[in-house]
Amino acid sequence: MTITMHDVAKLAGVSIKTVSNVVNDYQYIKPETRARVLEAIESLGYTPNLSARGLRSGRTGVISLIIPDLRNAYFAELADSVMRAAADEGLAVLIQQVGGKRAAEIEALHGPRMTNVDGILYSVLALDESDVDQLVIDTPLVLLGERIFNGPTDHVTMHNIEGARAATEHLLAQGRRRLVAFGAHPGEVIGSAGLRLVGYREALEAAGVEFDESLVVTVGNWHRADGAEGMREFLAKGIPFDGVVAFNDSIALGAMRVMQDAGIRIPADAAVIGFDDIDETRYTLPSLSTINPGRDEIARVAVQYLKERIAGGAHSIPPREYLADFELIERESSHAGG
Repeated sequence: MTITMHDVAKLAGVSIKTVSNVVNDYQYIKPETRARVLEAIESLGYTPNLSARGLRSGRTGVISLIIPDLRNAYFAELADSVMRAAADEGLAVLIQQVGGKRAAEIEALHGPRMTNVDGILYSVLALDESDVDQLVIDTPLVLLGERIFNGPTDHVTMHNIEGARAATEHLLAQGRRRLVAFGAHPGEVIGSAGLRLVGYREALEAAGVEFDESLVVTVGNWHRADGAEGMREFLAKGIPFDGVVAFNDSIALGAMRVMQDAGIRIPADAAVIGFDDIDETRYTLPSLSTINPGRDEIARVAVQYLKERIAGGAHSIPPREYLADFELIERESSHAGG
């Protein structure tokens, strides 16, 4: 049986209008009345009709999160962080997975579903800076990711170059000099892989270590299986190495399995460090050193920026750029005494 606003009003001993005012967060309500209505809502398990609420207020209380791929652990954990941050702001989240496909990303931005949300958080993958015109929409929008900088709206992201440089410096400080840059995308300049390769190269240059193109390993997709296949192909070449700077944790985990199957001891023979600090890295054998890119901070700031745009209008605030703090987390895979 569907619980209605009428049922809540009857249990709380107030009018339906009062219940509506509480649901829509109308500020001029006595605290004791608000408490009584909220208690009735919880007791009955009443869920507001967001569509009807949107017709009355112009808001649905729902935002959209557009992400490339939930199979990628980083995006799955980012979605969790966004949902928790949104809940703290009284917002629900509609997740759209677009598979890193250009047409799907454009449809997600401009399709009819966007009329049912108050704002959009968009983790860009297929579009790039030549597609800025696609971002000029009436719905409040905040960008995540590394594909588009200097766009027409807010951009919240991470320190890709600095994080990769810190990861590389961490292994160089142990005296390791043959470091694999694992996860490159040839020709990419703007994007996680391109930026992290810049950080890797900066660290080598600062340490006086010559860059060796043979140590740059391409991994097209950043899933475990791709990391395993990339490391398998690299080992077949017989190129000596004593460390791996993996451009994300998932491919690092795939690579570690192949290395261990080949008899390579981690970290004694080769140290490994990843990027993203996904939950699984704490429980692998050995546990994986990584860069925590500030995922919770990214989610919190992005939701706050979006809420401000929703309140003032999509184009009410000049574009803002925010980079979250990062942290290097040393675990067993790169422990100097390993």
